[in-house]
Amino acid sequence: MLLLVLGALLLLFCSLDVWYFLRGVQVFVQAWFQPRVRDMLAEQSIDGTVLPHDLDYMGHMNNSRYLRECDFARFHHYMRNGLFMASRKLGARMVVGASTIRYRRSLAFREAFEIRTKIVGWDEKAFYVEQRFVSKRDGFVSAVMLCRQNVVHCSPESILEFVCKRKVDCPAFPEDLKHWISFISASSQALRAESGLEEKNK
Repeated sequence: MLLLVLGALLLLFCSLDVWYFLRGVQVFVQAWFQPRVRDMLAEQSIDGTVLPHDLDYMGHMNNSRYLRECDFARFHHYMRNGLFMASRKLGARMVVGASTIRYRRSLAFREAFEIRTKIVGWDEKAFYVEQRFVSKRDGFVSAVMLCRQNVVHCSPESILEFVCKRKVDCPAFPEDLKHWISFISASSQALRAESGLEEKNK
């Protein structure tokens, strides 16, 4: 019986990223019992530490872990400000449409850090989120990411009005965000043109 259970667990861990789902549950429970954040534009932070399973061959936090930690930090952010539950009630889904991360200094083994997340703006289709990895050793911003969180089957404005019970004005976009959105649009146009040429050549 014990061998059967161990075999089933081994199969489960080989088939699914079990730790990802367990971490998601942990973030959900943690955010559920924390105070609600009423300001939609307020910066929130969660703590982290570089553990052995985060490391690359050079002993630093590997690149993919930054993106994974950003996923959990955004989920925590949306839980505390009410956007996640509101989107569920409205039948909407929030999916990542684009992200760009810039690495400035590696995070070493056992180094403590915090991820600071904030919504910097939105349009008719998506929220734009900035996330920073800040070393607790000296306050240095080790990495910064911009994320376009697409809203499907609804709009950011509708979700915000549902949460805040009023219309929320979008702040002016920072210059770097404007350039990044322009890059995304240009990339999409180029890919659509490329797809059109491929269809014509068939």
